Amino acid sequence: MLQIPDFCLVLLVGPAGSGKSSLAARHFRPTEILSSDRARAWITDDEAEQGATADAFELLHRLADLRLAWRRLTVVDATNLESARRQEWLAIARRHHAEAVALVLDYPRLLVRERNQARSRQVSEKVLDQHFARFRAELPALQHEGYGAIHLLEDPRIVDTLSLHRVPLPVDHRQDPGPFDLVGDVHGCHGELVELLEKLGYLVAPDGLRVVPPSGRRALFLGDLVDRGPEPVRVLRLVMGMVEAGHALCLPGNHDDRLMRALMGRPVQTLHGLEATLEQLNAQEPSFRERVRGFFEGLPSHLVLDSGNLVAAHAGLRENLQNRDSKRVRAFCLYGDPTGRVDADGLPERRDWAREYRGKAAVVYGHTPVASPKWRNNTINIDTGCVFGGRLSALRWPERELVSVPARQVWCESPRGGGDLAGEESEGG
Repeated sequence: MLQIPDFCLVLLVGPAGSGKSSLAARHFRPTEILSSDRARAWITDDEAEQGATADAFELLHRLADLRLAWRRLTVVDATNLESARRQEWLAIARRHHAEAVALVLDYPRLLVRERNQARSRQVSEKVLDQHFARFRAELPALQHEGYGAIHLLEDPRIVDTLSLHRVPLPVDHRQDPGPFDLVGDVHGCHGELVELLEKLGYLVAPDGLRVVPPSGRRALFLGDLVDRGPEPVRVLRLVMGMVEAGHALCLPGNHDDRLMRALMGRPVQTLHGLEATLEQLNAQEPSFRERVRGFFEGLPSHLVLDSGNLVAAHAGLRENLQNRDSKRVRAFCLYGDPTGRVDADGLPERRDWAREYRGKAAVVYGHTPVASPKWRNNTINIDTGCVFGGRLSALRWPERELVSVPARQVWCESPRGGGDLAGEESEGG
């Protein structure tokens, strides 16, 4: 069985006559297939009219642009033997945050010649030889062009009986209706988290680590579990235990991402509470530190839930980035939409993406502390700055009911000073 993402750009690669169109017809809907032959016929009524090739690909590029913008799987049925042509398709995929998958038909030359002779429209032996020469020369380059996956298909008997399975993206949980209790930035405030969970109806054991949810409900943590607050390790043990037991879902925040990179041995600045978090973690057993690293590594950038009616992301997410997976999508989810400038406090300035939001899905997020959550254009920020002396808040879904508990004390001064809960620093990478 061959698996591909259910949203991606599929490039069929192989000489003329190698069976690309037959493979496409077996596994994809006609509307999903962009064929260079068909495009030439649309333009000239003759699929063999090579003079229309440039126009045909211009048309196919536009169609791919539109399909991927609509989040539709798209298959390119062409020889795709030239790196320059493949790069054009890869650029379109990147523009729409779609993974590119290459299905490479590497069949023996004799078999391809036989299949070519059986076609209603044959190519000449000279052209076929040119295709094979280019195919062999280009094959090594595929490994370095940036595909999410390359599937080399060499045995026609296996390919003819191949089953192809489409796998949802890790962010795609549309089939999960909830109900959920979405929890804003915890930042090591374990005591407040226990109080909030109990107020939401969760049973928390005396050790403050084991949790039983109300019947049918789950928590959904919006990230920034660590740094700044007094007990990041206890928060990690509680949340990771809930996720592992199936009682919660979790997303990474920018502080969690930085901690993960530190645990992987990558260079990071130990600022904004990370040093204290690492100090507490270094006092734990090595297996726990490895467990934390693996936990954060496995988290999706955001989640699309409840038939697409709910999107959860640490720093929010514009509509055109939802239910897509790329480095750019992940960066937006972690840090928001930075302008590249700094504000009067010397902190990174971010665009107010929610002001222009008009999406169908409600977006619930945190990251930038606010004094009081308010719905705006079907979005709501529920980070109410508990670690800065504010509150720890949750949103019940689908009820849209806000629940919060006050901070036990000011655990950390706001980076903006004066107890201001209007903003928090972000990182650019």
